[in-house]
Amino acid sequence: MGSVESTPKPVRTGGDLVVESLAALGATTVFGEPGQHALGLFDALRRAPLRYVGCRTEVSVALAADGHARATGSVTPFLVSTGPGALGTLPALMESRTASVPVLGISSQIPADGLGGGRKGYLHELPDQAASFRDVVKSVHVVRAAGQIVPALAQAWEAALTAPAGPVWVEIPQDVLLGATDLPTVADLRVAPRPLTPRAELVTAAADLLAQASAPVILAGGGVVRAGAQAALLELAEELNAPVATTFGAKGAFPWEHPLSLRSWLEDRQLTAFLEDADVLLVVGSGLGELSSNYHTMRPHGRVIQIEADLGKLESNHPALAVHADARLALEALAPAVKGAVSKPGRGPAARDAVRDVLARVAARLDAQDLAVERALLAAVDRALPAEALSFWDMTILAYWAWSAWPRPMESAQGAGGLGYALPAALGAAAATGGPVLAVSGDGGAMYGLAELATLRQHDLDVTWLIVDDGGYGILREYMTGAFGVATATELARPDFVALAAAFGVPACRTTPADLEGDLARALRTPGPSVIVLPATLRMFAPTHLG
Repeated sequence: MGSVESTPKPVRTGGDLVVESLAALGATTVFGEPGQHALGLFDALRRAPLRYVGCRTEVSVALAADGHARATGSVTPFLVSTGPGALGTLPALMESRTASVPVLGISSQIPADGLGGGRKGYLHELPDQAASFRDVVKSVHVVRAAGQIVPALAQAWEAALTAPAGPVWVEIPQDVLLGATDLPTVADLRVAPRPLTPRAELVTAAADLLAQASAPVILAGGGVVRAGAQAALLELAEELNAPVATTFGAKGAFPWEHPLSLRSWLEDRQLTAFLEDADVLLVVGSGLGELSSNYHTMRPHGRVIQIEADLGKLESNHPALAVHADARLALEALAPAVKGAVSKPGRGPAARDAVRDVLARVAARLDAQDLAVERALLAAVDRALPAEALSFWDMTILAYWAWSAWPRPMESAQGAGGLGYALPAALGAAAATGGPVLAVSGDGGAMYGLAELATLRQHDLDVTWLIVDDGGYGILREYMTGAFGVATATELARPDFVALAAAFGVPACRTTPADLEGDLARALRTPGPSVIVLPATLRMFAPTHLG
């Protein structure tokens, strides 16, 4: 009998172990930008059941993963190469860390014999690349052999999900990614983040303070949103009849039109004073940092209870009954513990009347300023955006208005405060939800993300990008003019954004304040990417923390 030639068995590599692990852990989409050292990772993608979305810069890769993770509430991985590629993700990872977003960054490394400062002179070599990430992400995992890949990714995934959630970093040498492996296909890989439950005695102490308070108030931070604690917050607020203010990172944590909603006017002294005057102020999922305390001018007069998953933020700004816990678990424990508190003297309609009074005084202060254009523009964007659509905002004047006045969930770069967040984060979210998704940038911030118009077109992502063009860094122009009488280095040359979008094959139009709502609604109704350019110079409302 003649011999029958057998088909050679495909060689599996370290790269296969990576993508198999990601799929086993529950990933469906991975973002990336290839590079020479990471080719083993990207080759393995074609054998994996993962959707790949390639961006044009590494910072956009990581910001897109951030947006995807915010949209899904779970870990989103991204892949980049060694050295410049890896370091380019740092601004985005800072945003994910400060906003508690679970992102898994996976980078190649120089060959294993050069790790530990061996100084072999490899391309992209750093003495200690991992050191650049240790103070930015939650945990760093450096792999040195194929057998370490799967457990390192599982550990990193679990760390990313453990409260407080956040980004993690894994590095794998080039030769390990390319090397053949006889390890079995990854199939059974599970993680179990340890729940951060509140201590029972602290729940009792907090419940006693809240039940005995005559005028309790709640300040809900971004930790409420990240923990999915909205329902528990609503139950507790109604049980206590306690007014609720939300920080800029907590949009959607509490119903905007609820009679107990103080909304998000944290830069208004009227709300600051109301929070200060609470005999018990319950702060949930916030460190009471600069933006949540009217630039550190808030001085609570009563007792403060602080529920926070990030240990370093507990009592970092004000003495408090400190409860180190996940926001949802803590609020779910508190609600039944305060049952019946609303019947105490001093509770009832007075709290709702007080909310109406604060909001009326905020509105009167705004009415006394010439801000009709800004208020009308924000309202137009709100009306144009479909009810369930997500929105992502750059650091721009319209976004600063939205922090205080936007009536529904939004995501912005207020964690790290960097420019260029909105478009890549929005495209990541669109990859998760299918869209439509809104991105809002100023012309200065837009320049950071122009290359991602190619990504939108290539992957046909349903993102509408609103660019408010005021010819420069508008908020810095306003700050410098106020402080020094003249602005320096704030005026920018910029392209014809409409023509540039068209060059990428992305439909675009120039609009006016009067036509914005219709043009924006039309773009959001039309599947696929689009750009709306609004030439407008906006102003902020007067600050109340400088007097």
